[in-house]
Amino acid sequence: MRYTYLILAAMFLLCLAPMPIGYFSLVRLVAVISFGVMAYKSYAAKKEIFAWIFGILALLFQPFFKITLGRTVWNIIDVIVAIGFILLFLYENNMLKKIPNNPPPKNPIDDSQKLDKLDKNEFAFKLSGKLAPKELIYVASEEDPVLSDLFEKNPEVIEGWGKMIGFHVIYLPLLMKRLADEKVLKYRAPYLSDAEVATASIGNDFILKHLENPNDRKLISQGFMRTEDIHRSGGKDQAINRFYPISSASSEPIADQLHRIGKQIALEGHKGHGSRFQIDEKRLDDYQRASLPPSKSSEPDVYYDEWDACEDMGASVTPSFDADQHFNSQQMGENTDDLIEEIKERIAKLRQRGIAEYILEQLIHPDDRLSRLVITKDYRIVLPDYNNMEIKMEPLVKAVYLLFLKHPEGLLFKHLPDYRKELTAIYNKLKPFGLSDRALQSIEDVTNPLLNSINEKCARIRGAFVGQFDNYMAKNYYIDGVRGEAKKISLPRNLVIWE
Repeated sequence: MRYTYLILAAMFLLCLAPMPIGYFSLVRLVAVISFGVMAYKSYAAKKEIFAWIFGILALLFQPFFKITLGRTVWNIIDVIVAIGFILLFLYENNMLKKIPNNPPPKNPIDDSQKLDKLDKNEFAFKLSGKLAPKELIYVASEEDPVLSDLFEKNPEVIEGWGKMIGFHVIYLPLLMKRLADEKVLKYRAPYLSDAEVATASIGNDFILKHLENPNDRKLISQGFMRTEDIHRSGGKDQAINRFYPISSASSEPIADQLHRIGKQIALEGHKGHGSRFQIDEKRLDDYQRASLPPSKSSEPDVYYDEWDACEDMGASVTPSFDADQHFNSQQMGENTDDLIEEIKERIAKLRQRGIAEYILEQLIHPDDRLSRLVITKDYRIVLPDYNNMEIKMEPLVKAVYLLFLKHPEGLLFKHLPDYRKELTAIYNKLKPFGLSDRALQSIEDVTNPLLNSINEKCARIRGAFVGQFDNYMAKNYYIDGVRGEAKKISLPRNLVIWE
């Protein structure tokens, strides 16, 4: 990429010469494509200033609606842009030079301990299989200041290396900062205050606390860990991980150590396929596609048009249909298959898997810190102990929720017709200007156990909560139960406050 900067700089400088008109059109086309790509990459890397700069330049040079500034002004702009590209080239070139040129240590380590001793780098962990197969995590029983400084100030070094070998490389201190930026911590533990989220931290020795044999810690200084085998042992899950040491104190440059680790991982992953090391391009492409950032669409408000929501799924009556038998119970674990698409996207974005999932479970695993649930005088649903979080639902969905909230013993779906009058009274409070014939029909549908309307409303209720915080706690707030039995909200009623 950095040599592209020089090519672009040369193209802009040639604009100072008397070139044919076609050349300037070509420059504009190349410029708008290049600046557009750079703006996107900068945005994805959260470098907002660069994203804005490249975006503005893309608009300035776009060839569709030419901006008339005069020959002199355009020449000045061309020179400034060319100088900018040259500076970017020098910056990236200098950054790459930082890696191989680590100074020789005063007391070199024993370089006879080569990384290709495959039978010496296995360690058993009590991790319940939480490390993902395509993750490399940096661990250290004792900090290496040079490595720490390199990884924290230049995270793209190990991230780029990881992409080359088809792995997601994780540096724990930076991971916590990223999870905080993406609101993951707040999603997993909504009771955390902004100050607690901002100060959340984790050390590079975190994983080592879960070694099957604590004495193995003495064999691990600094390096990368990856999961090779997950199996059952003694009635519990156990992960066999391989460790790859790296040290700034070695006489071998860091870049060469990284290359050798990548080669060793490739050899271990292709046993029986020869010893020739080669980066598999398809494997790299698959990894890059899998690691693309999530959609940047805005977070859903979990508030829907009333009548759109009333178009229930599967509303036609069939003699064999039973809403209770089609209820998607969450009692055996989280299942969001039937949640609306808007909520699915947010959950996928906030629920981090692999090592991030494991770290969150161990570091801030939600306990029994359930929030009070307040129903305000104007029937808003507020969780004051989760930073005054408001749960939004459309009126009919909220009416169903309040009906179940008033019945801690739960309701059988086959008995829903008996609660039609009560549901109507609740809905009427949410719609004080009267109920239309269509609204009355919706109430009749949702209390008809031969229609799917009640299941659709329960899914929306679940989505309203799971869209805001993790299912581990959210399951206490939404309607759930076993098929054939009463469905209820399990939240202790001493936590429910009606204003």
